[in-house]
Amino acid sequence: MQTKRTVFPNRILPYLLIAPQLLITVVFFLWPAATAFWQSFLRQDAFGFKTNFVWFQNYRRLFADPLYMDAFGHTLVFAVSVTILSTTIALTLAAAAMRVLRTSRIYSTLLIWPYAVAPAIAGILWWFMFNPSIGIVAYMLRSMGISWNHLINPDNAMVLIVIAATWKQISYNFLFFLAALQSVPRSLQEAGAIDGAGPVKRFWTIVFPLISPTTFYLVVINIVYAMFDTFGIVHATTQGGPARATEILVYKVYFDGFIGLNLGSSAAQSVILMIIVVALTAVQFRFVERRVQY
Repeated sequence: MQTKRTVFPNRILPYLLIAPQLLITVVFFLWPAATAFWQSFLRQDAFGFKTNFVWFQNYRRLFADPLYMDAFGHTLVFAVSVTILSTTIALTLAAAAMRVLRTSRIYSTLLIWPYAVAPAIAGILWWFMFNPSIGIVAYMLRSMGISWNHLINPDNAMVLIVIAATWKQISYNFLFFLAALQSVPRSLQEAGAIDGAGPVKRFWTIVFPLISPTTFYLVVINIVYAMFDTFGIVHATTQGGPARATEILVYKVYFDGFIGLNLGSSAAQSVILMIIVVALTAVQFRFVERRVQY
């Protein structure tokens, strides 16, 4: 059977149709990336009157800076924690939603709502709940003998931003997991039940391998989310503190560029962050995808 091709009578029409999307990509993605790449090779004086081309000096200074290397460690802990927690909780909730029959729509709607909350608002919500003075969660922890103060305790601060970022991302993961679970043929699970497999064994041997493409996709998306889209959460909750204990890479780009006014170093950091995410995604698709069953 021959596939029918769509032929445009006007050769200019296809280019006009994709022109808006190309314009958005160039203005909001390619042009800023190119500007940051060029800025990473420059250095300005304290007053911004003179600019020098310094080649890779900004990059060399970054890797010699212990604060920047600490930000690498903070980002690794943060990204891994958020990815594992958000995907695991979302998968559990999606599996539970599949077992709820009468109130499944209400259950799903309530779980989707947090995705509509802006990152900064999500950070403020959790900041209030964990506030050492007025927070209800901090009060409950004190009543159980747990001393909580993310303003002075670095570990508490990291836990706070991980919880806030995870809560914000669970809804997104839940939608994909729920759709993936609904697409699994029920006949396969019934066949496993006939063969004597219990609910847990059926899930791990039948259902989970079939939704592995969705799981792999969400792992990649969650890592990118933790590295790029959590600036608002960190800024609203801890602002990188205490003592820069929660200063992840994306927040350090802002701090050095807008607070420290070191544009060359900030641009170099943004380029490195982009390279890390691209390289990490490429490695995942190159090696991890081999274990994914399609």
